Amino acid sequence: MDKLKLIPESIIRLSFRLSVWFIEQFYQMKIYEDKVDKLRQLKQGTLGREIAECLDKHNLRLVPGYESHDLKHVLLGFNMNPVDEIRLQAFMLGNGNVTLPSITIFLFGFVLLPYKWRSFYKDFIQGRNTIPVKHCSIEQYGEKDLNSLKQDIIKKEIVLQPIFSMQRFANMGGLLAVFLGGAGMLYCLPFLFSPVLEDLVGAGFPFVGGAILFAAGLISLSIQSNRNNKVISEIAS
Repeated sequence: MDKLKLIPESIIRLSFRLSVWFIEQFYQMKIYEDKVDKLRQLKQGTLGREIAECLDKHNLRLVPGYESHDLKHVLLGFNMNPVDEIRLQAFMLGNGNVTLPSITIFLFGFVLLPYKWRSFYKDFIQGRNTIPVKHCSIEQYGEKDLNSLKQDIIKKEIVLQPIFSMQRFANMGGLLAVFLGGAGMLYCLPFLFSPVLEDLVGAGFPFVGGAILFAAGLISLSIQSNRNNKVISEIAS
């Protein structure tokens, strides 16, 4: 059974490596290597220094355009492996970072790692009960003490919502709409390139329906995310 679990994790790892390699082809990586060199020179225990050491430990580099992603791994305590990568996305969705990349990555891991669903749910709830961190940047927090940051940002919690509530129902409905809409679009996509008119018509309408469902789910999640951020900001102040 454990060996079977290695297959989806390997797929996720390979997918991320290919994605990172593709992104790197469009950037001058020397700039980002120099940035990591500067982080290595920071004091021991600072967030920037910990990011550099974490990258060195896993033989990784800063990903252009996604520098804050590595920051969140270190700040939130998620390891740089396939399972924790999906856990981080579950946390960030709960934390209000409802973006297409986050949803896509999470759904990818959600489908491949069903034995981690309980863990993903806990991470999602933890994200909901944590001060928003999606705008944290290395430039802003790199020189700050990591432990102090965790106490100031991560440890401020709001009261857990009841198990059954309209807001939670709306969130789960939004996630379900995004998942079903995306799955429907992917299923219909190959038929849209068919030379047979019946296939085009038969797949076209479900594809549009899936797109509407996907967009509606995103809008619902965005609205709920904005409401959560307002509540958390009021409590934090």
